[in-house]
Amino acid sequence: MIDVYSWPTPNGHKVHIMLEECGLKYRVHGVNIRTGDQFKPEFLKISPNNRIPAIVDSDGPGGKPLSLFESGAILIYLAGKTGKFLPQDLHARYAALQWLMWQMGGVGPMFGQANHFRAYAVEKITYAIDRYTNEANRLTGVLDKRLAEVPYLAGHEYSIADMAVFPWMRNADKRGINLPEYPHAQRWFDAINARPAVVRALQVLSDVNNTAPHDDKSRDILFGKTQFTRR
Repeated sequence: MIDVYSWPTPNGHKVHIMLEECGLKYRVHGVNIRTGDQFKPEFLKISPNNRIPAIVDSDGPGGKPLSLFESGAILIYLAGKTGKFLPQDLHARYAALQWLMWQMGGVGPMFGQANHFRAYAVEKITYAIDRYTNEANRLTGVLDKRLAEVPYLAGHEYSIADMAVFPWMRNADKRGINLPEYPHAQRWFDAINARPAVVRALQVLSDVNNTAPHDDKSRDILFGKTQFTRR
């Protein structure tokens, strides 16, 4: 059994999708990042960077429990555990890994900043909004160009790279992206969005209120001094 400590964010959904695609048994533990659950000592033992998602696999390597944080590392681990969604062909395997790293190092941070300055920052800073909106569109153009060549990021096989990027393309308009302007990315997005496992995964923790406007307390927890307190 895999215990998943998560919240319905793009990084959380990556892992939910992989678990559903692999058919693994798992239990979800909601970590409410709006109220500060990510700073609780019991969570920090699993995820010292106080970020979701994290997992504890009671049947890890050698039959021993294993805890893991960082969504990209979790995807690679689950691919190794199951032998699924990371191609065996080495050219395709390294293609999948490079696009996974592209998401971790580019799409996630840049889309996150675009979302922050466009939607959450109290002070609307034109420079920041333009900077990150333009970068989000640049990255989407890179995605579109790749998907003009192949059906999926690794080539012809759906992989953990697609699972990593897909959740960040949901609600693309919030990052200032008009996805229909990128037809190959739109085709890819629609195909993944229709997969039954993805549909199920997007329902994980869908009953929590993750879209209410932030008050001063939640802003401080996510963006203010609480976030930066040494622990």
